[in-house]
Amino acid sequence: MDRRHFIITGTGAMAAALLGGCRSRSDEAPERAAVSTTAEPIYKISLAQWSLHRALRAGELDNLDFAITARRDYDIAAVEYVNQFFKDKATDTAYLAEMKRVADGEGVRSLLIMCDGEGNLGSADVGIRADAVENHARWIEAARYLGCHAIRVNALDNAEALGYDEQMKLSADGLRALAELGEISGISVIVENHGSLSSNGAWLASVMKLVDHPSCGTLPDFGNFCIKGSSYPPGNCDEAYDIYKGVEELMPFAKAVSAKSHDFNDAGGEATMDYERLMRIVLNAGYRGYVGVEYEGDTLSESEGILATRDLLTSVRDKLTPEYT
Repeated sequence: MDRRHFIITGTGAMAAALLGGCRSRSDEAPERAAVSTTAEPIYKISLAQWSLHRALRAGELDNLDFAITARRDYDIAAVEYVNQFFKDKATDTAYLAEMKRVADGEGVRSLLIMCDGEGNLGSADVGIRADAVENHARWIEAARYLGCHAIRVNALDNAEALGYDEQMKLSADGLRALAELGEISGISVIVENHGSLSSNGAWLASVMKLVDHPSCGTLPDFGNFCIKGSSYPPGNCDEAYDIYKGVEELMPFAKAVSAKSHDFNDAGGEATMDYERLMRIVLNAGYRGYVGVEYEGDTLSESEGILATRDLLTSVRDKLTPEYT
């Protein structure tokens, strides 16, 4: 069976062949409950590596020190990696072992790897879709090695301008094939609203229904609902989707949540969105997992922005805890 047949049929047998019979593990998916009855926080806070992308690109921070920085500088004990900061290390077990050693030594939990630049899972070309599935498969194994529960992928490549329904079918096909690979290793494949059609909440929710696989879900990002143009600054967005409607549509499938932030007002709130309203939507969906700090503004420094976002999530949690426990 070749890759083309695998993409079309999406069989578990081919998935097993591509991963070489890797051992599966128990997937620690986000907890879901209508009411929390334990002393656990109603949601936990993690740090997305993208929050420090300027420091990483400038060489001021090394990828291997990210977990240390999260714990010691921001008192955050869970992290979300971005593959572009260790792009050539997906199959380098010695490097991955060092990443894991550092995180474990700091008591930091590795949650997921955000994957970009690995091919178009929603391409109209079956061969390109097959290549994209294979390219992402190595990150599934890297995530398993690090102890993550998921990889974050993109539903389509913005370069392709296909119709609403046709792109839905093609993206679902590629995602379903990748989800079957992920299932073998106990790694979820989660999709972020990340521009173009994927920032249309109704479209991405429909893709999830079409994929219809327990290992495939969403990562709702509060700040990525710009369909055309740039999501930041907001004035550069030519066509925006309603943030609150989009998050509500994506939460039934969520296996992670990204608290994007850009600017803050004098009261410490995010200037472009209502975090309390957003977190109510998240909690009302029954989600009790991690919410990732992802600062992407330029008014504050990266460090200041991370702290402001963390503190905002903490204050909202403190306010909502009596209501949701």
